Order: sequence, then C-alpha cells, then structure tokens
Amino acid sequence: MQKLDILVIAVHPDDAELGCSGTILKHVALGHKVGIVDLTQGELGTRGSAEIRMQEADAAAKVLGLTIRENLELADGFFKNDQEHQLKVIAAIRKYQPDIVITNAYYDRHPDHGRASELVVDSCFLSGLRKIETRVDGKLQKEWRPNLLLHFIQDQYIQPDIVVDITEYWDKKIESIQAYGSQFYNPEWKEEHQTYISSSDFYPIVEGRAREMGKVIGARYGEGFLSKRILGVDNLMSLR
Repeated sequence: MQKLDILVIAVHPDDAELGCSGTILKHVALGHKVGIVDLTQGELGTRGSAEIRMQEADAAAKVLGLTIRENLELADGFFKNDQEHQLKVIAAIRKYQPDIVITNAYYDRHPDHGRASELVVDSCFLSGLRKIETRVDGKLQKEWRPNLLLHFIQDQYIQPDIVVDITEYWDKKIESIQAYGSQFYNPEWKEEHQTYISSSDFYPIVEGRAREMGKVIGARYGEGFLSKRILGVDNLMSLR
C-alpha cells in the first residue's frame, strides 16, 4: 500500500491532465504524494487505441511526477454505477488511502464524465463502511474515506466553488496534455481526420478556460473545482 495525499480518479486517460494537471503539479512541487487512477483505457476514442493511450498516460505521468498511476480497465462507454464497479473503485481508494480525491465533473458533454462522477462519489462514501469487504492480493483491506472530494470542471462550464492558481505550472500542464499525441492537434493530420479535441481550436479553448478561472482570483491561469459540501478554512487571512 502506497498512501497518497491526493488521488485523482478520472474516467479517461487525459481527463486528469485537462482538468487538474496544474493542481497536480503544484502539489507535487509542494512535496505531496499524488497519483491517478484511470477508470478506463479510453478504447472507444476516435483516435488511438487502448495500447497507445496507456503509453501516453505513462509519458504524462512522468511529466506530472506522479507517485503512482493505475488503470482499472473498466469498459469505456459501458461501465455502470453498480456494486461490481463500486467495489473496484473502493478497492483502489482503500489501497492508496488518499486524504483528497479529485474526480470528473458532475455532468458534461461526454456522458462518461457525469457517470464516473457519480460512481466515485458513491464509492468514496461506501469505502468508509467497515462491513463492505474488499481484498488486494488476498489481503483484507481496511475501510477508508477521504476527507475531501472535489470535481474538476470539464468541457461544459460549471461555476467553481474553489479555484487554484496554476500560473507557475501552465507550461508543464500543456506538456502533460501533449503527451497524448494520438488525441490532440497535430498540424500534419488531414482535415478529415480531425475531431473536436484534435482540431486546432481546442488548445485555445483549454487556455481560455484556464484564463477565465484565473481571472476571478487575480491570477493568469487557474483550475476550478466543485464541492458537494461547504468548504471551511481555519483562517480568513488565507483567502484572497
């Protein structure tokens, strides 16, 4: 068991990079242990393949300085928020015992994003119930519930509850996204091979969102997060 400070549970390889890689980089630089568990291999994506996406995820993990990266290999597009899938996510949460979990947006353009969000929300709660048994390598796991569950904001705009200044880590965030060479813009591709995320317009969209989030806290770039519970602070002077 490798205990983590922050565990990002995202449905597709590249979701974490798009949604919260600046925050990951910032907390790794602060000395925290951060990992990603991808739920699927993104095998239904128009471009690439499961094998290519796994290689790209490994490359992005190196850019981000992750402690671990794991893939649960749930069925892309067809996983459900049911007992079978919850137990797999619970096992991952208990394996890494994160203080904070970050996951997909409440709802989004891609239906997998909202469904993954609900799966992770339910699994985080259930993971804290002692009478639910899970095992890793034959060993019974101890119950564990993270202290905080956050959701990053994806294609559809949702007003954030909190914004993290990622200005210092913007270039590295883009580098982590560019690790997914099969998915995002390449000027050598023919026009008919382009999709929404592989078009030349997509990177400006990503930057525009980060600038929009940064603006509200007086920063150049930011990443916004959602919380289903009210967040508290110890000291008003830490707010800005």
